[in-house]
Amino acid sequence: MLSAADVRAAAQSRIRWELLANLIRKDLKVKYKNSTLGFLWSLANPLLYLVVFDLVFTQFLRNNVPYFAVMFMSGLLVWNFFNLSTLSATGVVVGSANLVRKVRFPRVVLPLASVGFAGVHFVLQMLVFFVFLLAFYRDFIGPQLVLLVPALVVALLFTTGMALLVSALNVRYRDVEHLLEIVLLAWFWLTPIVYPVSFVQARLVPKHLFWIFMANPMTAVVTSIQRAIYRHPVVVSDGKVVQVLATDGYAFYLKWLGVAGAISLVLLALGTLVFRRMEADFAEEL
Repeated sequence: MLSAADVRAAAQSRIRWELLANLIRKDLKVKYKNSTLGFLWSLANPLLYLVVFDLVFTQFLRNNVPYFAVMFMSGLLVWNFFNLSTLSATGVVVGSANLVRKVRFPRVVLPLASVGFAGVHFVLQMLVFFVFLLAFYRDFIGPQLVLLVPALVVALLFTTGMALLVSALNVRYRDVEHLLEIVLLAWFWLTPIVYPVSFVQARLVPKHLFWIFMANPMTAVVTSIQRAIYRHPVVVSDGKVVQVLATDGYAFYLKWLGVAGAISLVLLALGTLVFRRMEADFAEEL
């Protein structure tokens, strides 16, 4: 039989989940209120990136990567999830100042709602992407798809940790929001989304510096998803053998996902600690 404390804890947990779901639902309704195309607008950003980068890297600056669009979108969609979650979480507490000052509720649901909002878009975009793959790139079907599971788990942990950390810091230090925009722009180009990871590997392995590049958790996530979906580490383009992915097999990717997972857990713990310590001062800071 459950004790009174257990019943109370279960009720509080249920209230938090209901509040989180309601906030995500509210954000989605506000985002697409009176919009004719609705969710289809969320496809505009990745599609524009796809058209521009595909044109540049297949026509002007040829990288000799067959099905470049598949490799590119495999990394871009998960990056957009991370980017949108982090940026929206940064200002979510400040943007909810009236609510934070007047209503007593678990403030942690605010950055978590930002992650959930971006997560809904990510899932829908991935569904559209898989429909595209079924029509134009059936090579993605295979056992390597199992890599998606640990890669997405790591992406979620890392993103949640970042969201908690920056949302709390931005309440006291308002420059965080502006600094983060610059950091994320540089971070995007330091993650192998537009270019194959093999390009960096060829230059940094001889200098024993490739491990620094792979220590970026988003690099581990993106390269693993590319291995899961693009599938072929080595391809033939115009009669030439081109290495696109870092390596064959799964060990390399699981190793770096393990490293990224450890970093993500540390960041999640740090983000939770910072948020809880600063939460009591939110009303005064706002």
